[in-house]
Amino acid sequence: MSIALAFSGGLDTSFCVPYLKEETGQEVHTVTVDTGGFSGEEKRQIDARANSLGAASHTIIDARGELWSRVLQYLVKGNVRRGGVYPLCVGPERVVQAEALVNAAKDLGANAVAHGSTGAGNDQIRFDGALRLLADGLEVMTPIRSLHLSREASTAYLQERGFAVEAKTTDYSVNAGLWGTTIGGKETHRPDGVLPEEAWVDTVAPEAAPDTARPLAIGWEQGVPVSLDGEAMEPVALVETLNRIGAEHGVGRGVHVGDTILGIKGRVAFEAPAAAILLDAHLELEKVVLTHLQLTHKAGLGDLYGRLVHEGLFFDPLARDLEAFLDSTQQRVTGTTHTSLYKGTARVLGASSPYSLFDAGARYGEDSGLWDGRDAEGFARIYGIQARLAARASGEE
Repeated sequence: MSIALAFSGGLDTSFCVPYLKEETGQEVHTVTVDTGGFSGEEKRQIDARANSLGAASHTIIDARGELWSRVLQYLVKGNVRRGGVYPLCVGPERVVQAEALVNAAKDLGANAVAHGSTGAGNDQIRFDGALRLLADGLEVMTPIRSLHLSREASTAYLQERGFAVEAKTTDYSVNAGLWGTTIGGKETHRPDGVLPEEAWVDTVAPEAAPDTARPLAIGWEQGVPVSLDGEAMEPVALVETLNRIGAEHGVGRGVHVGDTILGIKGRVAFEAPAAAILLDAHLELEKVVLTHLQLTHKAGLGDLYGRLVHEGLFFDPLARDLEAFLDSTQQRVTGTTHTSLYKGTARVLGASSPYSLFDAGARYGEDSGLWDGRDAEGFARIYGIQARLAARASGEE
């Protein structure tokens, strides 16, 4: 009998290894699902950490491509930012990680799966919802939640057993992934807390960024980024490249306040350079090629899709319906966008497309070959007539 543990190498999952071994007497196999944010050296460190904690085996699974194809591409197509701010750096990863963990547990012949989520965050809902759907009879274990442990208590437990814990691990919970990094702890526990510069892990301070702007040309095919500065790239490589370039220019920092799945308010800092660049550029290209009604209704349905992903409801059939809708809207979202990075900003300069709805015969604010002045005069006379009739009926006219 054994347990497959979702393992990041952070404080909570590090605690789970010796604790589960001691309390259950079973072998603990650690499984790291790489959804981005790990360097080669960090992967080696995680492997060494798992072994030093006493894991029976350690497995790392590259799921970056799966993360893009299953979820992230639809966050781009839907222009998803929760609260108009947060690009969902963490929630999408849990879907892919839960599936990979279950598959690994079955390969190992494990009788249980475990994760290190607390009882106050969103991740416990995301993991539990996915695992109870996919685990097919496997027990789901959550030591941190079950014991109501604080980060200080987990730190003390590990130190008592001779396992080192970095001070910053106790101060902040950091989740790094393909779509960005989240930072929680200390200052984010207050609505007015300001993160110190040393708490940011990926991006340079905007004021310390280069004094020269960095132009970017991104090529798009049916809503998917396919090239950078004229060089064809697979989406994962393109996102990783934009994360690196954007971080060098201080792009992508933010702090989000929102309502958690459990109903309390939550606050998290994030660094998401690629998301900041791609979401703004994609929306600009859509404005060029989609109709007014498409843009209007897409906004609401894209937000709904983001809610399902963020709130642990990715496996609801509605999510597949919305993905089909988003795919349909992207048939003409092909072209090139131009963005300039400068000291923390990613400014979209413009977009071009073979499917542009701009008409050479009509120039806004000047003249149009599509109608003449008499047409415009008649339209202006009729437009808004119902409001005037309502005013007349209420005695206001």
